Amino acid sequence: MKYSLSNKNLLVILVTIVLISVALVVFRIGDEEVGGSASGEHLKRIKKSPNYDGSKFVNAEPTEHIAESSYWNVMKNYLFPSEDRRPLELITTNSIDLNNFHKTSDLQLFWLGHSTVLINIDSITILIDPVFDERVSVIVGSTERFQPAVINREGLPKVNAVIISHDHYDHLEKNSIDFFAKRGTIFFVPLGVGVHLRAWLVPDSQIVELDWWESRDFGSLKIVCTPARHFSGRSLLKFDETLWASWVVIGSTSSLYYGGDTGYTDQFEEIGDRFGPFDITLLPIGAYSEYWPDIHLNPEEAVTAHLALKGQLLIPVHWGTFDVALHPWDEPIERLVQAVHKQEVQVATPLPGEKIELDSVNINEKWWRSTP
Repeated sequence: MKYSLSNKNLLVILVTIVLISVALVVFRIGDEEVGGSASGEHLKRIKKSPNYDGSKFVNAEPTEHIAESSYWNVMKNYLFPSEDRRPLELITTNSIDLNNFHKTSDLQLFWLGHSTVLINIDSITILIDPVFDERVSVIVGSTERFQPAVINREGLPKVNAVIISHDHYDHLEKNSIDFFAKRGTIFFVPLGVGVHLRAWLVPDSQIVELDWWESRDFGSLKIVCTPARHFSGRSLLKFDETLWASWVVIGSTSSLYYGGDTGYTDQFEEIGDRFGPFDITLLPIGAYSEYWPDIHLNPEEAVTAHLALKGQLLIPVHWGTFDVALHPWDEPIERLVQAVHKQEVQVATPLPGEKIELDSVNINEKWWRSTP
């Protein structure tokens, strides 16, 4: 018997799953994983933001999280996923060589999976959206890694700064915040995200909380919080209480842009005009869907964004690590390869854990095709 959305039994199952999920989230509202809520002087600063409408943060363009007509289709696809959403075997990873990481001021980076990137720029070590745990959710159906992390937190060199794009679980991980906070790392976060870090006992002296277009000097670097088109929230009951962002890092001889999670926005062009050209753009290519076209780039849009940003080398992130979308796991990178070929854009497709340097970039590696 084939089931459809009109089938009574399937409807009962769907509603039950939704209610259980909501119940678990409500139960966990007091859990420290969720984070904190703004109050006092921190709330006053949030309310002064031009990106805050009086009750929540908003995008520069009208943005829909999920099209209302798509809720049932999205739920159905999450409940009954296709096999190609995950690789059938562990994907290939690279043994990380950190021997020369601190011995040069040249721009170097390692993609560690999903949106986690380790960067050396001007001999300063930056870690973007550090996520090392097995799962990236606290609710029913939490997502497991396709393979173990290519390196653990303890194996990393000293991290001078952590940059966080927004507070979703696959970008803001409490265990990582705890780990680096104890080692004196400075955290660059969008406005409002500091409430989570303070709830996790990170000292104010280690938190740099910025609104869009605000910047802070960090050694020889200039770090700028720039716009993105997305949303935020660590609970089904609280959305958009914290800001989401992309980030610009400008060094003495090189610069890079990190898109965080974002849909396509005309602000890419403004960011490129104000801070470009960039030696590297780190742009998300996964977790797109016709059901939520405003909040995640698809691969073709990532190429268009790269060009608008005046990027030189495109490195795709937000793919190949967790099943957080409805498409096949390797579809984003295949579509990207086709898109960059048409646009004659230079792209690097590193293995997780493979070093990327501007003077030695492998732009033709298609390692994912050997993974069943």
